[in-house]
Amino acid sequence: MRSLIPLLLALLVGPVLAEREAMAWDDSYRPSSFESDFDDTAKAWREIQAQLPPYPKAASLVEFSVGPATRNRFFIDYDSISVGEDGVVRYSVLIRSPMGAETVSFEGMRCENGERKLYAFGHADAQGGGSWSRNRHARWEPIPARQASSHQRELFFHYLCTVDTAGDLKKIRRAVKSGGVRRGD
Repeated sequence: MRSLIPLLLALLVGPVLAEREAMAWDDSYRPSSFESDFDDTAKAWREIQAQLPPYPKAASLVEFSVGPATRNRFFIDYDSISVGEDGVVRYSVLIRSPMGAETVSFEGMRCENGERKLYAFGHADAQGGGSWSRNRHARWEPIPARQASSHQRELFFHYLCTVDTAGDLKKIRRAVKSGGVRRGD
C-alpha cells in the first residue's frame, strides 16, 4: 500500500510539472488567442451609431417570401437599406398578418458573423406615417438559421449577405428588387 502512494502522486503531479518545465524551457511561450497569432494588426470591430430612417412608405415596400411555414407577408423598405462603415446592413421590415395586423421594425445584420440586432419598433399613425421607439434591450444575437419562418434567415441567405452582394449596396438593392439571390440562378 505504501508503494502505491508515491506512484499515485507521481501520476497526478507529473503532468503539471512537465508542462511548467516545458513553458520555462521555451522563452517564446506566451498565452495568446488564435486570432492574434495570425493577425496582430487586426482591429476590434466597432459598431457605428445607427440613425433611425424615415418611417416606411407603402410605395417603397418590396415584398419577399419567407416560405410556406408562415402565412404572414413580409416587406423590406427599399429606401431604408444601407451599409454602414462598420459593415452592418441596416433596413426596415414590415410584417403583415393574414388578419391585417402590421409589425414594423428597424434592424441590422452583421454578415461576417451571422448576427442581427433589432434597433427600433415602428408605430403607425392615422395619417399613414409613423414613428420609432428605440429598443432599450437591443443586442447582437445569432440569426435563427434553422427557423423556417424567420425573415432574418431569408434576408441573410438570399438578399443581404450572399456571396454575390457582399456588402455592396447597389448589389443588395438589385437582389431585393429581383427577388433575391437563389441557388441555381
